[in-house]
Amino acid sequence: MGVRNLRRIGCIALLTAAPAAHAASLAVELDGLDDGMKDAAIAATGMAPYAKREVSAAQAHQLYDRAPAQIASALEPYGYYNAKVDGELRETPQGYTAVLHVHAGEPANVATFDLALPDPARDEKPVRKALATFTPKQGQRLDHAAYERSKTAVQAALLASGYLDAKLVTHSVEVSRADNRVAIKLAWQPGARYRYGTTAFTGSQFYDTFLDRYVPWHEGDFYDQAQLLQLQQKLIDADYFAVVEVQPDIEHARAGIVPIAVTLGPAKRNIYTAGIFIDTDIGFGVRGGMTRRWLNQRGHKLKLEMQVAQRLKSAAATYSIPLPSANDRSYNFGTNYLDQNTETTQSHTKSLVANETRLWQGFTRTLGLHALTGDFTILDPHHNKALDERGDTTLLYPELLLDRKRADDLLFVRDGYSLALAARASPGLASSTHFAQVRADAKWIRGIGKRQRVILRGSLGAMAVGDFDKLPPDLRFFAGGDRSIRGYGFQTIGPHNERELVIGGRDLAVASAEYEYYFNRNWGVATFVDAGDAFSGFGNFRTHVGSGVGLRWRSPVGMVRADIGVPVHDPDGKTGIELHLVIGPDL
Repeated sequence: MGVRNLRRIGCIALLTAAPAAHAASLAVELDGLDDGMKDAAIAATGMAPYAKREVSAAQAHQLYDRAPAQIASALEPYGYYNAKVDGELRETPQGYTAVLHVHAGEPANVATFDLALPDPARDEKPVRKALATFTPKQGQRLDHAAYERSKTAVQAALLASGYLDAKLVTHSVEVSRADNRVAIKLAWQPGARYRYGTTAFTGSQFYDTFLDRYVPWHEGDFYDQAQLLQLQQKLIDADYFAVVEVQPDIEHARAGIVPIAVTLGPAKRNIYTAGIFIDTDIGFGVRGGMTRRWLNQRGHKLKLEMQVAQRLKSAAATYSIPLPSANDRSYNFGTNYLDQNTETTQSHTKSLVANETRLWQGFTRTLGLHALTGDFTILDPHHNKALDERGDTTLLYPELLLDRKRADDLLFVRDGYSLALAARASPGLASSTHFAQVRADAKWIRGIGKRQRVILRGSLGAMAVGDFDKLPPDLRFFAGGDRSIRGYGFQTIGPHNERELVIGGRDLAVASAEYEYYFNRNWGVATFVDAGDAFSGFGNFRTHVGSGVGLRWRSPVGMVRADIGVPVHDPDGKTGIELHLVIGPDL
C-alpha cells in the first residue's frame, strides 16, 4: 500500500473520529405554538433526549433536517394540516441549538357532521348526554383526541343503557387540505335493548332471599349499568363482605336477556377496636369496642362500645336489624350508660333507645323513642360542696334526627360540609317534666389554593320546658370548649342560678370562623374567632368571644388540633388561657 493511500485512510479516520471527539448536547427552541401542541411538536422531533446526552454533528443535522416533516405530522391530530416550519441549527459552546419557528396555519374545521343513531336508543339519558357533549361539532376545529373520546363515550352510554350489541358501523373523517374543511360521518346500529335476567349470588354467607332485597331492579326490567353500580355500592356499605363484584353475564346473554352475576366474599365477622385519646373537654382516656358484623342469616348486627376518660365514662350496646331497600332502613335497639363529670356538672344517666334509621331526601333520618333516668349535680366552681345543687329525673320522649355529610376526602376535607338537625319532645307522660327542643349544627370547609382552608361552624338551639330543674345536663344548652367557644372551659358558659352555679340554658347560639395555613403536607397553623352564648330568653343573650391560634398536624392516626384560646372582652370580666386539644376527623 502506497504512502498516498495511507495518508488518505488516516484522513478518513480523523474525519470519522472528529465528530465523536466534539460530541455535545442538543437544545431545542420552538415558538409559534401553545403549550399543549408545543410539547407534542418537540416530542415528535426526537431531539428532547439529547438535551442531557451526547449527540454528534451528523446526528444533530439529521434530527434538524427531519424536524419540519415530523412537526407537521404531529400537528395534524390537532386539526392543523398545512403547518410550515423554518429555523436554523446553531452551534454553541455547549453543543447545538435547534431554533424552530412553527407556522401552524389555519385549522381544519368541521364543515359537515352527520351522526346517525336511531330511536329509542338515541333518547336514553346517558346517550343524549354523550351526544350533546360530542366534540368536535360542526364549525369547530378538528381534534382527533376529542373525537375518539366522544366516540368512546357514545359507545359506553349505549352499553350502559342496555344496548349490549351496539356497533359503530360507519366512522369516517375526510379532510380537505386545500380549503381546511372536514366531513365527519358516524352511524351506530344499537340493536335490541337488553332486559335483566336472573341475578345469581355466589360466595355469600347469607340466603339469596336476604340478598335479593338489595337488588334495585326486578327481573324483566331494562338493563341499566348505573343500577349495577348502585347494587355494588349497597353491598359494600352493608359491611358484610370483603369482596363484591357485580357483572353482566354477557357469555350467557340470550334473546335480549342478560343474567347478572354477583360474586361475594365474607368479611371478617368480628371487628375489635381499641385506642388511647386525649380531648381537653373530657381529658385523657381509652376506648374500645366490638362489632359483630352479622349474627344470623338475616344479617342482624351487634355493636358494643366503651369509653373511660378522666371526666367521662360511657358504655353502649346496639342491636340492629337491617331492612335492605331503596331507602336502607334499619331498626335499632340500644342501651346506654353515661357518667359525666365536668367543671360545672356531674350526671349519671341510663337510657333505653328504640329507633328506625333510613335515607330520606339526602339525609340519614333517625326516628325513635328514648327512656332516660338518672341523677345529676350542678357543681360550685369554687368547690364548695355545700352550694352544689342536686336533682334526679325520669324522661320518656320521642326524637327525630337528620344528618347529612359531604366531603371530597374524609381524612382531610378541602370541600365539604356537615349538617345535623335534632328535635325532641315529651308531653310529660311518664316523665318528670314536659319539654320540646330543637337544635341545628352546621360546619362548612373550603380549601383555598393548595395550602389554605377556611372553616365556618355554627350551632342554634331552643326549647320550652315545664320544670327546668328536672332536665338532665345533657339535654340543657351549654357553651364553651373544644367544639364550641374556645378560650373557655367545657360547658362553662350558660345562665347562672342565685348561687352563681352554671345551670345551662334554654337557648343556644354559637358561631365560629377559622383560617388554616399549611407549611407542607402535614403541618399547619390556624387562627380562629368563636362567639356566642347559652342563655334563657333572647333578652338575656350576652356575647362571649374566644380567639386564639392553633397548630395542625395530619398524623397517621388522624387530624390533631392544638389550640390556645383566650376570652375577649368577656361580659363577666373572665380572663386566662385555655388549651384545647382534639384528635379526630374534620366532619
